Amino acid sequence: MIEFEAVSKAFRRRPVLDDVSLRIADDARVALVGSNGAGKTTLIRCLLGEYVCKGKVLVDGRDPRRDRRQVLKAVGFVPQLPPPLRMSVGELVRFSAKVSDGDPDRMVAVSETLGLDYGAIRRQPFVKLSGGQKQKLLIAVALGRDCRVLVMDEPAANLDPESRAAFFDLLAARKDSTAMVISSHRLDEVAALVNRVVELDRGRVVLDDHVADAVDLSSRLDCFVALSRLEDAFAAALADWGFRNVNGGLEWRGEVPGPDRLRFLGMLSRYAGVLKAVSMDDNGRNGGRP
Repeated sequence: MIEFEAVSKAFRRRPVLDDVSLRIADDARVALVGSNGAGKTTLIRCLLGEYVCKGKVLVDGRDPRRDRRQVLKAVGFVPQLPPPLRMSVGELVRFSAKVSDGDPDRMVAVSETLGLDYGAIRRQPFVKLSGGQKQKLLIAVALGRDCRVLVMDEPAANLDPESRAAFFDLLAARKDSTAMVISSHRLDEVAALVNRVVELDRGRVVLDDHVADAVDLSSRLDCFVALSRLEDAFAAALADWGFRNVNGGLEWRGEVPGPDRLRFLGMLSRYAGVLKAVSMDDNGRNGGRP
């Protein structure tokens, strides 16, 4: 259980959080949304015990400031901006496992599930990795150990579609036993992952609503896309999603993770002028063909 009770925070007398009160149950998956500057990151930092704030913050009854070591052992955190760590990838995994009483081999296994070639990068400095590699490793460190709470700030922003699908599978395995707080400035990026939406605006909660929990996080959709004419940019976008061409560039087939359907449709909307047909089949009965 995560509890925020009348939490307020100001920087140089400028209010950033204003009397925020929330309770997040152990099986909740919460989308924390709002524009830049709404207070999302500040609320997360209060949860992690990084900021002194007015009011009360508790994780399983513990204060993140007073009982920081115990709280951080219970919380897996994926930041939006990777820290500029100069230690090697291997050193980071071993250090993370040690401070969380985790298993480094399990973290490595999760990183490889996400498509990271750990053996090829384990001696490289973390700071030298690409954005996608850093994101996969940070997710692996958070999900590769036992924790009661997952806090993730734009967690899939730098992941390719295949890695996103693997990430959703990892979340699906923990959805009934781990409280999740997923921060994003765009609800459509995380809508299918959550069963509750909390929106912040100018440091205040302006929406707190439970939503339908209908999407299976591990589901896949068989998709078919037909074009009215060849469009190189669209073909490249479909290839990035792992689609394969089946008719000289005019017909494409592929698989989209269920939680990514809105994101995929958003990509398609940019090319509406060349779309001839689209189908998304969640049971594969017709192989994706309209």
